[in-house]
Amino acid sequence: WKASLRSLRCHNRRMALLELTGVGRRFGADRPPAVDGLTFSLGAGRILALLGPSGCGKTTTLRLIAGFEAPDEGQIAIGSRVVARARDAGVPPEERSVGVVFQDYALFPHLTVEANVAFGVSRLPRAERRARVLRMLELVGLHELAGRYPHELSGGQQQRVAVARALAPEPALLLLDEPFSNLDADLRAQMRDEVQKILRATGTTAVFVTHDQEEAFTIADEVGVLNLGRLEQLGSPEAIYHQPATPFVAEFVGAADFLPGLVTLQGIVTEIGVFENAERRETGEKVRVMIRPDDVTFLPDEAGEAVLLHRYFRGSENLYCLALPSGHRVHSSQPSSAAFATGLRVRPEANVLHVVTFPAG
Repeated sequence: WKASLRSLRCHNRRMALLELTGVGRRFGADRPPAVDGLTFSLGAGRILALLGPSGCGKTTTLRLIAGFEAPDEGQIAIGSRVVARARDAGVPPEERSVGVVFQDYALFPHLTVEANVAFGVSRLPRAERRARVLRMLELVGLHELAGRYPHELSGGQQQRVAVARALAPEPALLLLDEPFSNLDADLRAQMRDEVQKILRATGTTAVFVTHDQEEAFTIADEVGVLNLGRLEQLGSPEAIYHQPATPFVAEFVGAADFLPGLVTLQGIVTEIGVFENAERRETGEKVRVMIRPDDVTFLPDEAGEAVLLHRYFRGSENLYCLALPSGHRVHSSQPSSAAFATGLRVRPEANVLHVVTFPAG
């Protein structure tokens, strides 16, 4: 079965390798579902990021796929094999051809790097096991540290050991649970690039969970946004950002303001401009228009009706909060060199490349 899944991964990358159909999981009858009606598929060789706030069901979804939890509803298939059905534990975790990289790496402190990686392939003949482990360590750039123990490694090196150990059995699917959360910002960006390179080099199908939008957009082919156990939207990083399906997605994947708009024959009229009716809303309909900070700029103008309320310095940029006459607020991203005093009157201008609206009220 493992051999057939590896063949599937290599020769038919468009076929779904992972499928969840109506999957639900509750922890107590008096509590809301941790995962609710989750349905999606992932093609072989693709990388999916499950993105959402704490408590949205990301890790529970991973545990269901891995077999550490059993679904109360729906079913899960890996390749052409159903591995779990409602109220049935199904195929044990060790027989699902799934590798897992835990948030804390879960390395064995009493084993060397080489022994940690070898743990998952202990059933292989000695020579084959040795060759597999050395290949994995070379892949993650740690072959020179094979004899060290986890406490002798940096956080980034420990993470690479965890990835090598998970990949050593050549799983059909790799699951990563917030793999970069324990690293500082600079190392997190470096390891993000390294792990993506490893996954691409091996053609590994992977699902990783994160609450970091930049992380998800950088690594994944597809992003699924979860909220209260439900999948709000699944799509490419570009689609998730530029064409959010719900107000929650719009706000979670990037700063978003919403202005009242009225659909007219000339377009959608708002307080800061008239925008194209790209979604073909009915004339006379009242809507909320999504405005992102990179859509808005402004010019100092003593006669301007907007006022700069706040300036947030973010290193490479300044983020300004503008108060409009109606009381609504919008934000504007400006270069770090563009420093204006709060209280300044300005004239806002908007150039919205992707007009996204939601029903008012």
